[in-house]
Amino acid sequence: MAQGKYSRVDGKKSSCSMTAVMDSKPESKSKVSSVPTSQFEDNSGDLPENPSRNDGENGDRKRNDEEPESRIKESDTKETEKSGSEVEKEEKKPEDGRKPLSFPDVAQSEILKETQPESGAFSTQAAESASDKESKRSENGYKWKTCKAKTGPNFIPCLDNVAALRKIHSTIHYEHRERHCPAVPPTCLVRLPRGYKIPIRWPRSREQIWYNNIPSTTLAEVKGHQNWVKVTGEYLSFPGGGTQFKNGALHYIDHIQKSFPDIIWGKKTRVILDVGCGVASFGGYLFERDVIAMSFAPKDEHEAQVQIALERGIPAISAVMGTQRLPFPSKVFDAIHCARCRVPWHIEGGKLLLELNRLLRPGGYFVWSATPVYRKEAEDVEIWEAMSKLTKAMCWELVVIYKDKLNEVGAAIYKKPTSNECYENRQKNDPPMCKSNDDPDSIWNVELEACMHKAPVDSSVRGSNWPNTWPGRLGSPPYCLKSTDKGVYGKPAPDDFTSDYDHWKRVVSKSYINGLGIDWSSIRNVMDMRSIYGGFAAALRDLKVWMMNVVPLDSPDSLPVIYERGLFGIYHNWCESFSTYPRTYDLHADHLFSDLKKRSKLESVIAEVDRILRPEGKLIVRDNVETIAEIENMAKSLHWNIRMTYNKEQEGMFLVMARTLSSSICNCSIEMEGVLIVKQEYIVIYARAKDY
Repeated sequence: MAQGKYSRVDGKKSSCSMTAVMDSKPESKSKVSSVPTSQFEDNSGDLPENPSRNDGENGDRKRNDEEPESRIKESDTKETEKSGSEVEKEEKKPEDGRKPLSFPDVAQSEILKETQPESGAFSTQAAESASDKESKRSENGYKWKTCKAKTGPNFIPCLDNVAALRKIHSTIHYEHRERHCPAVPPTCLVRLPRGYKIPIRWPRSREQIWYNNIPSTTLAEVKGHQNWVKVTGEYLSFPGGGTQFKNGALHYIDHIQKSFPDIIWGKKTRVILDVGCGVASFGGYLFERDVIAMSFAPKDEHEAQVQIALERGIPAISAVMGTQRLPFPSKVFDAIHCARCRVPWHIEGGKLLLELNRLLRPGGYFVWSATPVYRKEAEDVEIWEAMSKLTKAMCWELVVIYKDKLNEVGAAIYKKPTSNECYENRQKNDPPMCKSNDDPDSIWNVELEACMHKAPVDSSVRGSNWPNTWPGRLGSPPYCLKSTDKGVYGKPAPDDFTSDYDHWKRVVSKSYINGLGIDWSSIRNVMDMRSIYGGFAAALRDLKVWMMNVVPLDSPDSLPVIYERGLFGIYHNWCESFSTYPRTYDLHADHLFSDLKKRSKLESVIAEVDRILRPEGKLIVRDNVETIAEIENMAKSLHWNIRMTYNKEQEGMFLVMARTLSSSICNCSIEMEGVLIVKQEYIVIYARAKDY
């Protein structure tokens, strides 16, 4: 795909405001053109009324409420199965025996078409495709093998690439904790841990998870005295503490606002970045204050910390502040938090703190809770003096230093400037201002620079104003979307944003919630693998789920808009593995695979999907007929048993009923909720096999 005027690789500046547009393609007058082919189809919920069941040759099969509940095979001990039986009954309300599916009418209306991004309103994150592995096919389809990585059931291909790690000559900048993706994307399947159980549901999962799902006692041994995590029988339990808040995260959170009322959790401050998050109790309890935290930590000697956070139902990714920029746009986080995060902010010209400066929106806050703030040991005093000098040179204002007597800690809160006045009046240009051709939004494989970007001066440019208070910012177009610019689907940008939101509200309410028979109370971590404006995530706001909005590198660069509306997300190249542990998400893919197969073979992508998808989790796919057929074949080869029903006029549903299968590769119990065909556009819902 040709790079746009504002591509992520050319170093030119990008903003929420759209400066270059690709006109919508003129509609063909052929018969085929009347068929909706856009992934942004407005079908008032998509699903047809009274879908007919294809009970022909499959009529004698068991109904869903007669299917046995999927369970772990002989890898589980009988003792483990028995000890957790009562809790499993409480936590898992099987979708067996649920009421019959009902489907609303399909009211066809205007179809919005996505413009080509070569010179579109949004720039693109240019991607370098990894080498593709030739698929090995058996007589009946695809041949899958289990992964043989040393990390076993916790395999993350881009973080556990032993061959690449052996070639690293220095680890001083944590190069060994950064992404090193294999040249050939793996197509193997990751096995489950011994004794794995379906995760405990939110909100109870915030307090305890199954020990067998993450059988590691390291954190409990090292951090147990700080109330991070404790081993309690067959559970890992979380008293709600952390290094800086041994007596509970909620007290710590409220004490921050009491000490500095301007932060206004859940109103002004909505989206934050938590650096070195541990098991993410801070982010987990921020939900109580209507704040969402993007937490991250490296896969280090505490390697299970991010895995534990995700198992608890708390947002987190595996990442490190090393040599490259973090995968987020500039000026998007309302606040950034660091509680004893072990990052040497003051060294090498403050390069790492300057990366936080790039991410923090003008007027945003940095909450630094660390021993140099409140202790007087020689090393702490030295670090405090260095940090004071650095933050002053960066024009950060120290707004408050507070002491938390209950936890016997303290914190310093800094505010980033909203104008360039301080930068211009500095006696020394140190840290230096970034060069004019340095794009703060260019992030993929871009090395860190010890410099600062100027604050925007145009009041219509993103970052010049604070967003509306939450929850108002969720549904209103950001001020930086201009009517003179066209959006992704061809309308004026603010109208495009609103249409997208209305579309997803209809789809969610009439299809995903009431039409597909999904038990949403069993779902917590959701990933939208190809998000545009975050409309799908916004439409799920009233459910007890959180959404990781992923903007692929070759998609329109709309991630800043997602942050402006009070949601969060990340850039990613789906030709590579995502930086998460296995079994951590339910997935949604809107026209992702048809785009990906232009650059990658789908086998490696589906293997990555299988790695990320939680056992008995749901995968919803919306795509074209050809791509759906390929995915269906791979689903069958993975022993995902697909059953189809059709309605009139090419509108219908595929339904897969759970059953147990055996093969040399896979010992699976798989459920799939449905597939919808709407005028040659499909929606598919798969559920991942519980075991291999």
